[in-house]
Amino acid sequence: MTSLICTLQDHRDDVNWCAFSAKLLATCSGDKTLRIYNTHDFSELPFSPLSGHGYSVHCCCFSACGQFLASCSTDATIVVWSMAAGEIEAIMEHPGRSPVRICALSPDSTHLVSGASDGTLALWDFPAKQLCRTKAVNDATMVAGSFSPCGQVFMTGSTYGDLRLWDLDMNQLHAEKNAHDLGVTCCTFAPNILSGGQVVQFRLASCGQDSHLKIWAINKFNSGAYKMQLLHTLAGQSAPVLSCAYSLDGQLLVSGSVDKTVTVYDAKNAVLLYTLNQHDRYVTACAFSPTSPLIATGSMDKTVNIWRLEDGCSGHGGKSLSEESALTSSEESVGLRSKLLRKVEELKGDSVCSGIPDEFLCPITRELMKEPVIAADGYSYERAAIESWINTKNRTSPMTNLPLLTTLLTPNHTLKMAIGRWKTSH
Repeated sequence: MTSLICTLQDHRDDVNWCAFSAKLLATCSGDKTLRIYNTHDFSELPFSPLSGHGYSVHCCCFSACGQFLASCSTDATIVVWSMAAGEIEAIMEHPGRSPVRICALSPDSTHLVSGASDGTLALWDFPAKQLCRTKAVNDATMVAGSFSPCGQVFMTGSTYGDLRLWDLDMNQLHAEKNAHDLGVTCCTFAPNILSGGQVVQFRLASCGQDSHLKIWAINKFNSGAYKMQLLHTLAGQSAPVLSCAYSLDGQLLVSGSVDKTVTVYDAKNAVLLYTLNQHDRYVTACAFSPTSPLIATGSMDKTVNIWRLEDGCSGHGGKSLSEESALTSSEESVGLRSKLLRKVEELKGDSVCSGIPDEFLCPITRELMKEPVIAADGYSYERAAIESWINTKNRTSPMTNLPLLTTLLTPNHTLKMAIGRWKTSH
């Protein structure tokens, strides 16, 4: 079962996006503002609303540890906000000064991608708030974007209907033409990485104007080639599907539609679990909390509904989805990650006091990194710390507790340079 636990009615125009961190919920709207809520009781924070954009705010996303929030707008900017006091950390102007429709952060918050109405993509060094490179897709508006759980590739979707996979050098690795007839509206990677033999596999959900929600397998081969395969087409909604999101364990998938409904699926088995009917207009946004069994859905009715999953689904054996549940290895992983995120939230106060950006601190030692490297889980760590962890913790991720598919560590030169610049200026 699901229950509606509260309705937030603070926005004065369409709600365009919802995003959770471990402790906060952010919503953005056509009223040019973002609103920030405490997920403990959904009270609005004192510094909310955030008013820094000149036009409608289309999308927002939190950094890995929740210290920063990025938002994008018709005003052609991406604004980075500090969640310590709601202050603007940086304003980044998208190349071409075209309305920015989508922004997405990599899992380790090293990179941010933004997409605009003129078909341009921009990849940013997020810690340094500097532009790395750009790319253009002709005759399309970029409206969807998501990083893979490893953070090394990202997917974009456009009003033309294509899904395109890119690496961090902006090389196009794969293009799925006409993935959605009449246009893509949203896409999101599942948090899981699957491995078998010579193949590493990701899962991606996408939705579009064709009223369909689709689940894809994206296979990466040892040769470096990528192949995309459609696994399921879900037709539980009767009008264009505008938004979709995975739960943190990848077991559930939620979507919102022009038919005013919210649907929740068992993502693994592609089975419809719930249809929710509390919005009065199009459902434009949906998001899962990473730390509790909550879903946020936003709508053109200017409200955000908060739903609680009272029981499980076939993917959870019908058991409670409470934080205390630890009945399977996947649930244990989620529980550990939730605890770790909460601990990081507690510790990050130290970095705020010292003025060190949280992205510059090793998640293991919580010290300023000297030799940052990217592990197979997509997060950056101090080399000595992650090497010691791997040697003593049986090759599991410190952030997810899931097995690392490889012990290969890639130097994060971009982050190292950003840290160097920060040290020089401080």
